Amino acid sequence: MAQPSRLTRQDKQILELLQRDATLSVGDIAERVGISKSACWRRIQKLEQDGVIRDRVALLSQEEVNLPLTVYISIRTNKHNDQWVKRFRKVVDDIPQVLEVYRVSGDLDYLVKAVVTDMPGYDQLYKSLIQADLFDVSSSFVMETMKHTTRLPLSNT
Repeated sequence: MAQPSRLTRQDKQILELLQRDATLSVGDIAERVGISKSACWRRIQKLEQDGVIRDRVALLSQEEVNLPLTVYISIRTNKHNDQWVKRFRKVVDDIPQVLEVYRVSGDLDYLVKAVVTDMPGYDQLYKSLIQADLFDVSSSFVMETMKHTTRLPLSNT
């Protein structure tokens, strides 16, 4: 993986453009950054090989695909062994509505972000999730999204 400090100004410009629109052609990116197409293509390839660019994806509208309800699920466990973690990973991996899972510090052990169609959809997700033998589960439902971005801030790195 490339060291963040080794990203050049042009690398950051390329990454900023791709974070805004991954469908831009190499020619468009090269023109905006002020380098040749071949140099731009080589830089993009290197950023991919180094793991800086992990994926290129399409971001979907949750509402338009009938997954309008976002839920953050706080989980505490009283089991902190490899066997339990392996089972928990399997459970969350098998639930397509689960988008993100983090092991966190503080009062919680895990924070899960999921999307569902509605409360009955959440109930189904909950029933699947508790197969992991959880100690405590608490859920918070998003009522309003005030800010959401997938763009990492590169200007200060």
